[in-house]
Amino acid sequence: MTRLPINDSDYKLIQQARDLIALRHKPDIHAVSSVLRTKAGNVFEGIHLEAYIGRIAVCAEAVTIGTAATQGDSDIDSIVAVYHTGKIVAPCGMCRELISDYASDALIILEDNSGIFKTPVLDLLPMKYERE
Repeated sequence: MTRLPINDSDYKLIQQARDLIALRHKPDIHAVSSVLRTKAGNVFEGIHLEAYIGRIAVCAEAVTIGTAATQGDSDIDSIVAVYHTGKIVAPCGMCRELISDYASDALIILEDNSGIFKTPVLDLLPMKYERE
């Protein structure tokens, strides 16, 4: 996996996501927040929508992408998701597909034992489904 360094604007995205989930966290309802920056420099945010029937729950990344798309700016540069504890979390498989559908060159902000870094979404999605 490619490991790219993060910059000050990436740290701001992480902090914005942490601030958002700290404000909006509700046990069993809102556990994850997401913030993205588009190539135009616009920033959008969203929160996870849990449901009693799990199949209809919506991930924070999908809400965030939907917000950006609603505003006509969904060309994602970087995106991060944060659990209510403040931990950066990797996007699930469906979100990886969705992010790559909107911006196949998007960068995902991740964290592991070595620290915080960015990686291209396609590094997380080998053999991506293609319609043709």
